Amino acid sequence: DFDVCNVYFLFPVRFRGEVGGFGRFQWIHVTLISLPGLLMASQNLLNNFTAGIPAHHCRILVNSTHYNLSNYEVPACLSEEQLLQVFIPLDASGTKLDRCRRYVQPQWQLLANGSANVSDAQTESCVDGWTYERTEFLSTIVSEWDLVCNLRPLKQMSQTVYMGGVLAGAIIYGGLSDRFGRRSVLIWSYFQVACLGSCSALSPSYSAYCIFRFLTGMAVSGVILNGVSLKVEWIPTKTRTLVGTLTSFFFTFGQLVLAGLAYWLRDWRKLQVVVCAPHFLCFAYSWWYSESARWLVLKQRSGEALKSLHRVARINGKPEMTEKITLEVLQSHMNKEIESSRSSYTAYDLLRTGGMRRISLVSYWLLQVSIYLMQVIFGAVDIPAKFFALGMLTYFGRRVSQATCLLLSALIIFANIFVPSDMQTLRTTLACLGKACTSASFTTVYLYTGELYPTVIRYRMGFASTMARIGSMAAPAVLILDEVFPALPSIVYGGAAVVAGGFACFLPETLNVPLPDTIEDVEDRW
Repeated sequence: DFDVCNVYFLFPVRFRGEVGGFGRFQWIHVTLISLPGLLMASQNLLNNFTAGIPAHHCRILVNSTHYNLSNYEVPACLSEEQLLQVFIPLDASGTKLDRCRRYVQPQWQLLANGSANVSDAQTESCVDGWTYERTEFLSTIVSEWDLVCNLRPLKQMSQTVYMGGVLAGAIIYGGLSDRFGRRSVLIWSYFQVACLGSCSALSPSYSAYCIFRFLTGMAVSGVILNGVSLKVEWIPTKTRTLVGTLTSFFFTFGQLVLAGLAYWLRDWRKLQVVVCAPHFLCFAYSWWYSESARWLVLKQRSGEALKSLHRVARINGKPEMTEKITLEVLQSHMNKEIESSRSSYTAYDLLRTGGMRRISLVSYWLLQVSIYLMQVIFGAVDIPAKFFALGMLTYFGRRVSQATCLLLSALIIFANIFVPSDMQTLRTTLACLGKACTSASFTTVYLYTGELYPTVIRYRMGFASTMARIGSMAAPAVLILDEVFPALPSIVYGGAAVVAGGFACFLPETLNVPLPDTIEDVEDRW
């Protein structure tokens, strides 16, 4: 009759009526941990704006000695459009200016006859650099360091480097959280995002920028993984679904906030500072957090756990409970978990037993599907998607919700393959529906994996999250497949969702089930 996930989640059943289910402490605790989510979405999608590619063409230097103008009568006054017509050839489509080539010698005859044949005119690369339009972006890393033409792959490389940092952070900070606690690693991660993220704006070179982004990505992993763990381990079982879904709205609104900030600033350095510097505030108030009492008990620090529980009781307006919750009561109800905590756990324990092996292998694949989610920004469609996920999670459970959302997204992706490219309205509508399904799936999977793993190795959930980062790093390669066959990227994304949806059916249901504390709990229960 003991549910370690109830409010003070170490209370026996007879105390629950006296202390309530979700008190003032939980409201403050969950809200403060969730607030950084407004900017976490900005970190993952920041590259869409900081590495935006402005319209550009080769720089024109009319007075340059590079051009032999002695044989031409240069008009006294030429408009910008006329200069471009003379110096810049059209691209392969014949409708736009070439972005990477210019005429070796100006083609003045085009001023008199725009249809003159210049197919034999020699062209060269942009040896004098590029001119960028400043209507959509004032400045990006692309215009800052000329990441166009032959250097264009470096534009996407910056996002790959960032996701590599997120991957490394999932591995490193996942292990550190078990050694030093969720709270300590989370506080440090806030500080690292604030400092190194802001330093990215001061980068003197592309290489320095990538280094700062890699380190920022590591800290982002620390914030997300430890925030989820610290939040889940203080939430009562019955309110976990509602709280987990509602707090995911911070990420949804974060996508909309990013769009507004990017539109307002239009400068990559300013945008970088604006989305990173607020984490100094998160760092300042995060010292208020209480360490997971569950983790403290399992680390044989029951005295500290008792102090945390007494603090929660006082904040929730139940000071009389401090006399009822004693070290003896705590240890008697957590005896099994305390004995289990004397053993050491490694990544091997994720696969050692049958139940853990099934959870881990399926979770890895489910999280990998997020590569499609990361490619499309439809922040607004997340709002109805979250409510849809909430209803599904509440009435049908985690397993059905996860499988249904993934299979629906696959169906929509496959359907879009057969829609002609000129029917943009229908294609966009299907894309929004697909994004809604993958968003609901993403909301479900983070809540689900937190409930599946036992406390003693919940920090190893970072290994499952690692698969999502590998997927994000591989996404550009998948998109390049459209050069082989236009529908191939959609087939890969949809196929991954089908396989993941099928695998989800093999996971155990966790709706209204207390969090497991030990591997034995997982095996006995499932």
